[in-house]
Amino acid sequence: MKKVLVVDDEISILTLLEYNLTQAGYQVETAGDGEQAYKLIRENKYDFIILDIMLPGMDGMDVCRRVRQDRIKTPILMLTAKGDEYDKIIGLELGADDYMTKPFSPREVLARIKAIFRRTEVEPVLDLSSNSVDKDSNSSAFLEDDDEETVIRLGEIEIYSERYEVKVGGKEVEVTPKEFELLLYMATRKGRILSRDQLLNRIWNFDYAGETRIVDVHISHLREKIEKDTKNPEYIKTVRGFGYKFEVPGE
Repeated sequence: MKKVLVVDDEISILTLLEYNLTQAGYQVETAGDGEQAYKLIRENKYDFIILDIMLPGMDGMDVCRRVRQDRIKTPILMLTAKGDEYDKIIGLELGADDYMTKPFSPREVLARIKAIFRRTEVEPVLDLSSNSVDKDSNSSAFLEDDDEETVIRLGEIEIYSERYEVKVGGKEVEVTPKEFELLLYMATRKGRILSRDQLLNRIWNFDYAGETRIVDVHISHLREKIEKDTKNPEYIKTVRGFGYKFEVPGE
């Protein structure tokens, strides 16, 4: 039985979600504010978190940020009464896996949870098949096992797949889960032109089709962390009017 934490300051929402999730076979715990939620997440292991943005005290954005900084990878579905695109982008950027605007139907929430479980458990978000990366010993792009963990090295960039860690020039850089997934997806397709819609569909899901600004925001933040000069990027190249391409300097 999967364990779900529902965080909302509205009793009616907590009651509605707790009832429907329990009926669907989930074990449910609830919290009414951000501080309580963060404490529960630190002290317990959950399979899924439903997190309202507008919470008293520590809001949902802060909870999400702290949880991801603690490298807790539990899937998060964020809820808000706002329809502001800015909130959606920030929530996803902080590491949320999905986003729903109130009012919503419990059936839709259950469908979103199942969809996220399918993406995170059954179908890997990122493909590390033998065809994804050039393993030629003459290439600077290669995979190797480091204590049973896949390490990808491309130029000065090192990507540690299991730990969600990225190093540039031997120094670790802090990236959000979605930034990591985006970087790894592009890196394992070195030299391929990837459209914004393709990146949206693979790293997020079809619900965000057409919202290409989400991709652009994440690309911009990645460049700030891995590029020496963001105005003249060496790794993540823009293909004007289409999308992006990952390249290795000197190749």
